Amino acid sequence: MTKPLVSIVVPVYNAAPDLARCIESVRRQSYERIEVLLVNDGSRDASLPICEMYARVDGRVRVIDRPNSGVSAARNAALAQAEGEYLQFVDSDDYLDPQATRLLVDRAQATGADMVISHYWRVIGEEKTAHGFLCEDAVMDQLEFAKNLMEEPASFYYGVMWNKLYRQEIIRRYGIQCNVDLGWSEDFLFNLEYIRYAQRFAALPVPIYYYVKNEKSITATQIHWRSALETKRNLFGYYRDLYTNLGLYEKYKPQIFKYLIASAEHP
Repeated sequence: MTKPLVSIVVPVYNAAPDLARCIESVRRQSYERIEVLLVNDGSRDASLPICEMYARVDGRVRVIDRPNSGVSAARNAALAQAEGEYLQFVDSDDYLDPQATRLLVDRAQATGADMVISHYWRVIGEEKTAHGFLCEDAVMDQLEFAKNLMEEPASFYYGVMWNKLYRQEIIRRYGIQCNVDLGWSEDFLFNLEYIRYAQRFAALPVPIYYYVKNEKSITATQIHWRSALETKRNLFGYYRDLYTNLGLYEKYKPQIFKYLIASAEHP
């Protein structure tokens, strides 16, 4: 039986110092049926030549070169070209465990999940700490997953795209994309839209992704509390609509308002 193709999307912007580590971690996955979409978003350093070098030595790697327009537009460019049954996202300053894709796909295939969500490592210098919430046997329908999300509504675990496996057919059928108008929390909005249509969710309580805490990142350097609050206000409407459609809004209204006022987690 043919294994499903996984499209691994890596947006790249001025990432040269960490890029080889990231790409090598993707290329060395024990699950080999992958395509790697490196989206160079107008980098002004050596990122594009590094991406092109990897495309020459590995036929699974494709480079999408585009003018700088932000991470959401870069991801959308990859979504338009991705051919895999599943989608996985990696940030260019982070890296994967060698078993990451295999474990995600195995869990999706074993459970029929539309989304698999995994634990991850937070890396600060030489220190690594594991993060995650859902337990090993967690296989949930849409309502159960939405209820679990309410336990940690402002967490990276639920909010980011890089610790999850997505089913491409759902993204294509419903035209789900990253919002190019948001400079922060665009991952969370993508997930809220995806959750609206996904029916089955599975947890993978193994940390398979290395999130490298970068003090020069947009979140660390450019997000003022006022702009963060404004973004949360915009996202609140999507949150409210999703939970209203699921019949859960009145029950979880306090937690949704907690999300609105809570500080963003910096794991």
